[in-house]
Amino acid sequence: MTSGAKSLGRFGKQDFVYVPEKDVYRCPAGEQLTYRFSAEEHGMTIRRYWTTACPRCPLQSRCTTAPLRRIPRWEHEHLLEAVQERLDASPDAMRMRRETVEHPFGTMKARMGATHFLTKTLPKVATEMALSVLAYNLTRVMNIVGVKPLMTAIGA
Repeated sequence: MTSGAKSLGRFGKQDFVYVPEKDVYRCPAGEQLTYRFSAEEHGMTIRRYWTTACPRCPLQSRCTTAPLRRIPRWEHEHLLEAVQERLDASPDAMRMRRETVEHPFGTMKARMGATHFLTKTLPKVATEMALSVLAYNLTRVMNIVGVKPLMTAIGA
């Protein structure tokens, strides 16, 4: 939702309404941008939509500087839209996340020396992260339950 066009007073992508039943976008002028083709970019399948009505549109100057306005859509963008709807329905969700989730990650990052992962490749980084989470969780259990009860529970 960070559109350079929006900051210049033109319509952003969020001003175009996606109609899933027809697989089209509806522009602010009421025209339908139809699906034209798909392309793979950075490992993601991106669908492209546009209409040929742009050159005759009275809102074209508020929409695009190009001859046609093209709207890209990631093949899984419906998931992003569902997340956005949930966030819009619960504006306190991000505050709650900061209070509950961000602290453990900040603690783990501080324990790692506030730097990057020491390993390379996703499987190795995943292992390093899993070990960091395990160490964090063990520390929490020791602080909450105590070392002796934890050792007793482990021995049982």
